[in-house]
Amino acid sequence: MFKKVMIHTKRSIKIIVLFLVSIFIIIGTVAFLYKPTYSVFIQGEQVGYTEDKSALQQEINSYIKNGEEGNQNVAFVQVENLPEYQLCLLKKDVVPNDEEIFNKVKEQGITYYRYYAILENQEEKLYVANFEEAEKVVNGLKEKNSANIERISIVEKYEQNIQDLVTSEEAVSKLYVEPAKVIAVAKNGSAVYKTTGSVNTSLTTSSAKPNIGINLIRPISGIITSRFGVGSAIRRSSHTGLDIAASTGTPIAAAASGTVTFSGRQGSFGNMVVITHGNGVQTYYAHCSKIYVTAGTQVSQGQTIAAVGSTGNSTGPHLHLEVRVNGVAYNPQYYVY
Repeated sequence: MFKKVMIHTKRSIKIIVLFLVSIFIIIGTVAFLYKPTYSVFIQGEQVGYTEDKSALQQEINSYIKNGEEGNQNVAFVQVENLPEYQLCLLKKDVVPNDEEIFNKVKEQGITYYRYYAILENQEEKLYVANFEEAEKVVNGLKEKNSANIERISIVEKYEQNIQDLVTSEEAVSKLYVEPAKVIAVAKNGSAVYKTTGSVNTSLTTSSAKPNIGINLIRPISGIITSRFGVGSAIRRSSHTGLDIAASTGTPIAAAASGTVTFSGRQGSFGNMVVITHGNGVQTYYAHCSKIYVTAGTQVSQGQTIAAVGSTGNSTGPHLHLEVRVNGVAYNPQYYVY
């Protein structure tokens, strides 16, 4: 009985040894012919193999965060479909294609840029690379006491296309507006403004709406108290402009850039400024309490040119605004307010 057990045990050991040897041979053969790697899929489609998925994914993550190397002002890159990995055995003569996989990821990438817009009266004027540059622009205008500093603001932008960027020094130089100076001569203890230039005060009006070719901004914020074309006991004709009520001293901004062609006292208009914008287009600003410009001055859109008052034929502080083309007055509300 013992002998039979020994014989059976020896046979079992031989079988186990043969099994282990076979396993070793199989493993050795597989190890010799194959290598563990990762099959890479994008949207279910196999796009290649990588031996080091961590290194490949790290490169992809860096691209999503920073964009391509050397590409300035990249906020991030949007990639809709990231790779998926499956462990597999690959013949050793098959070469992984990490670079090709990475390029396929880049093909679907959408780059977004971050930069900063400098606004004047909510209109984008210039663009700088970062917030530090934007702060320098604001501080630079404050230090120079620029007349438009209260109308300057900063907006962070994220766009697929980046605008032309300027340095903070260039931005300050282009945006700076010289502080307004009151231009007046003393007469009997009151300020009387020196009249310069010429003006057309024709009562000709039209209800048409010609294309003036420029965009106007509001010279002041206030309540409209008298509209274009209406009659009044204090006028000898229909209204040639628009009246906007505001407190005395409220700054009046140029509705568009141009050249001052009249400044001073003009009959029932009181103290008035006229800006010529080209192509026969002019804007009139009447009943001012103060005037800061003279004829011949070049002004930019939004620049302070005068202050609200009640001079001339006026029943209270307000701005009388006119839009004229070749001397004919048109409804300002076609273009502003």
